[in-house]
Amino acid sequence: MAEPMQGEKGEFRSGFATVVGRPNVGKSTLVNALTGHKVSIVSDKPQTTRNRIHGVYTSPGLQIIFVDTPGIHRPRNLLGDYMVEVARKSLTEVEVVLWVVDGSVLPAGGEQHIAGFLSGLSVPVILVINKEDLIPAEILPGRIEVYRGLYPFSHVQTVSALNGTGLKELMDAIGQFLPPGPQYYPADMVTDQPQAFVLAEIIREKAITLTRDEVPYGIAVGIEEITKRSEELIYVRATLYTERESQKGIIIGHKGQMLKAIGQLARQDMEAWLGVRVYLDLRVKTKKEWRQDQVALRQLGYD
Repeated sequence: MAEPMQGEKGEFRSGFATVVGRPNVGKSTLVNALTGHKVSIVSDKPQTTRNRIHGVYTSPGLQIIFVDTPGIHRPRNLLGDYMVEVARKSLTEVEVVLWVVDGSVLPAGGEQHIAGFLSGLSVPVILVINKEDLIPAEILPGRIEVYRGLYPFSHVQTVSALNGTGLKELMDAIGQFLPPGPQYYPADMVTDQPQAFVLAEIIREKAITLTRDEVPYGIAVGIEEITKRSEELIYVRATLYTERESQKGIIIGHKGQMLKAIGQLARQDMEAWLGVRVYLDLRVKTKKEWRQDQVALRQLGYD
């Protein structure tokens, strides 16, 4: 992606950009594409992102801290309540909001709900129409007008987070709404999330990907130990938690083959992230109905 435009007269511009939208519209894919790094896990399953995640983009004269949020939805359990509250809190003390929609489909009740969710905001809201590559050119203008009828957007940008079209133009638009400010993070920092959080998310992503529709919503990951064994090796001990014993069996798989596959894929991403070899000690436990258990949610980092 080409560098976005910088501020006038050489001043440094910086600020926070919250990314909101319905589940499964491509928010995490967009944040990863804009930062140039994988800071959020990606899945075709709704509500994959559960926490507020900061991805940092820095170039000469500009720093944008993207806040990837859980999809805004009507919660059905305590975890869902937590996720929606995370999204709501992310709208405070930011310079700009990116409302990401799936442009390949018409807006429905979920978009009306988000429009109300955003009502009263004093900061600019940019409509990001994602999946531009799936929208026939002849219907795009009409689709934009439909969305403009939902909210007084400060700017509208069509993009494809998957193939990169429109991203530079979006970055230029974001930069125009950011004030002169400090560089909040070092230039080589791509996320402010703790190492344990990133490693846990990598494991969860692989479990979601490999188990498909069978157990994704019941999966959580806890990191029990990260130990540097040598300059070339880090030991990571982690536990995959399921809500039911039957789900535990699916995660382990026949003769442990599913758990082995999850571990192999996770280890590869961990080694790419850490830059050293990783010994991943991965186990599976059942924590019954943890999504409805306030204590369990707190223990797993959802507080």
